[in-house]
Amino acid sequence: MTRIGIIGSAGRMGNALQSAVAAAGHEFAGGIDKGGDPKALAQAADVLVDFSAPAALEFNLDAAIHAGIPIVVGTTGLEERHHWLIDAAAVSIPVLQTGNTSLGVTLLAHLVREAAARLGDDWDIEIVETHHRMKVDAPSGTAMLLGEAVAKGRGVALTDEAVRGRDGITGARKAGTIGFAALRGGSVAGDHSVHFLADNERLTFSHLAENRAIFAKGAIRAAEWMLGQKPGRYTMPEVLGL
Repeated sequence: MTRIGIIGSAGRMGNALQSAVAAAGHEFAGGIDKGGDPKALAQAADVLVDFSAPAALEFNLDAAIHAGIPIVVGTTGLEERHHWLIDAAAVSIPVLQTGNTSLGVTLLAHLVREAAARLGDDWDIEIVETHHRMKVDAPSGTAMLLGEAVAKGRGVALTDEAVRGRDGITGARKAGTIGFAALRGGSVAGDHSVHFLADNERLTFSHLAENRAIFAKGAIRAAEWMLGQKPGRYTMPEVLGL
């Protein structure tokens, strides 16, 4: 039985994670939220799962390092400096960071990368995501994950090719760009589609999340897998052996 500590335990994802811990037969080592002590939680756990906020990431990584345990980071809205912190932590402990812990999305990203690698620039690529009205960041972490998969397939940098908003007279679409569109409303857990559009034909890869339980289940599977890893930075595809 693995002791799993949850950072961000009072939120909707935190509740789903607690249920997933129990369903997998593991021990819930405790949970904290804003103002909680991640170091105390880390001392009581074998692995941490973090679905909190970007502002808390540095403290959470420090807690995992101090305790010498792995951490799964599912927090979205990360900036470049957060990835520097993750890289630094990965020298000492196993760190898995992802924009989406769903096993289905992980496979989707793999398929999207393969498609992007085989289809030329005459195929326009647009990523559309829909989330509940309470989501605070856009594009979603999953949309950015899929964008990175497209960029890797094409051998380009996403930062050079991403178009994250269109308004007014934008001119014709530039070949090779990767477009993003974000929709917000209702209680949607997360819908993502990657559209490949060429003259006279279209190809669409989609994933529809019906319940947050899928993200929690994937996060717990990732936590289980991380226990046997050496220090380093890991991703969800490695959990699935992709």
